Amino acid sequence: MAKAAGSGILTCVESDIGSGRLVLAGTPIGNSEDASPALRAALTDADVIAAEDTRRLHSLLGRLGLTTSAKVISYFDGNEASRVDELLRAIADGRTVVVVSDAGMPTVSDPGYRVVVAAVAAGYPIRVVPGPSAVLVALALSGLPTDRFCFEGFLPRKGEQRRRRLAELAAEPRTMVFFEAPHRLGEFLADARNAFGDDRPASISRELTKTYEETKRGGLAELAAWAADGVRGEITVVIAGAVATELSVADAVELVTERIAAGEPLSAAVAAVAGDTGVVRKALYAAALAARKEAK
Repeated sequence: MAKAAGSGILTCVESDIGSGRLVLAGTPIGNSEDASPALRAALTDADVIAAEDTRRLHSLLGRLGLTTSAKVISYFDGNEASRVDELLRAIADGRTVVVVSDAGMPTVSDPGYRVVVAAVAAGYPIRVVPGPSAVLVALALSGLPTDRFCFEGFLPRKGEQRRRRLAELAAEPRTMVFFEAPHRLGEFLADARNAFGDDRPASISRELTKTYEETKRGGLAELAAWAADGVRGEITVVIAGAVATELSVADAVELVTERIAAGEPLSAAVAAVAGDTGVVRKALYAAALAARKEAK
């Protein structure tokens, strides 16, 4: 490792090439032919492979016609924290540790984040082998704006928590990308309709890059009707962001009043409504304060 001149920041240099390192390797999200030469080399040359599912890893190696002498260990949500020290010791011993998830990029709704944080803290070199991403593939297929977007991953399974999160996103102007399990898609769409409206443009992509890949586009109500009989496969949902609307200060005050009635302090309610609507905060606060005095 070396320090960048005058910065005090540790950076990886060519002298690190022979040392231990952490490699985050993106794997195909469906079609094995999407495996890059860099991924093949990483799997072949690894000393340790930490796999979300070791059976799926061996299946991928078989499909790619690869063999590896690496030590293969399981690395999933349930044991991720307890595996970190073991992986760091391997890196400290000069070994190359490759982390792979079942599909896509480690750390993105998949294990890997904890070991990255620990490796950064320890100053170990980290490399990424890029691979296919369900997020970007579904976004590109959606036909919705791609210049600004946010990835929300899997929302909470419990209905109340999921509805609360969707309500928080109702005014989000960026295109939103979600993952969802097929058996929960109906509930997700019902809650999304309530939060965003029946006509909010969206798309549902399933089985991306696989034989039966399919993308449906339309309003949320239309997509909910399409999914009513059940949808199979791995699901990625893309929903358009909110369209900015001009809201009067008087209308914004009503929103503030509703929040206060629900138990929110005046200042917090004003800040939230101003952020959601674009109404000037100082003007909204003064109007809300005046309305409060008149109501007494």
